[in-house]
Amino acid sequence: MEPGICADTARRPFRRRTPVELDCPNPDDCPVQRTLDVLGGRWKPLALYHLRGGTRRFNELRRRMPGITQRMLTQTLRELERDGVIRREAFAEMPPRVEYTMTPLGESLGPILDAMATWGGTLGREDRAKMPEPAEGAR
Repeated sequence: MEPGICADTARRPFRRRTPVELDCPNPDDCPVQRTLDVLGGRWKPLALYHLRGGTRRFNELRRRMPGITQRMLTQTLRELERDGVIRREAFAEMPPRVEYTMTPLGESLGPILDAMATWGGTLGREDRAKMPEPAEGAR
């Protein structure tokens, strides 16, 4: 196989845009694993994608993410806040108001979210129909 050709697909060449070492000799220090630690899960990328549009309130995010429970959204937002990619601001007023905004670290995930949106947009209905259903409990 020629250098620059994806071994698993052999369809098209890829271009490495950054000088990142692709092998992870130390799994505890793998850049892909660090990224997945922040973005992993079903709802985190979607929450971040919706926060790219600016500051959002909790219920606004919930409306934009059909299927997520209040508990799961709360957990997702807490984890993203813990990882430093979003900021939570609570206002002392009645009724209580909480707003979420991306931090500069969160904004740095923009190219990854854009790539995910572009890739997802290229999947046609036929492609999605061929994808296996996720295992029970995987979602």
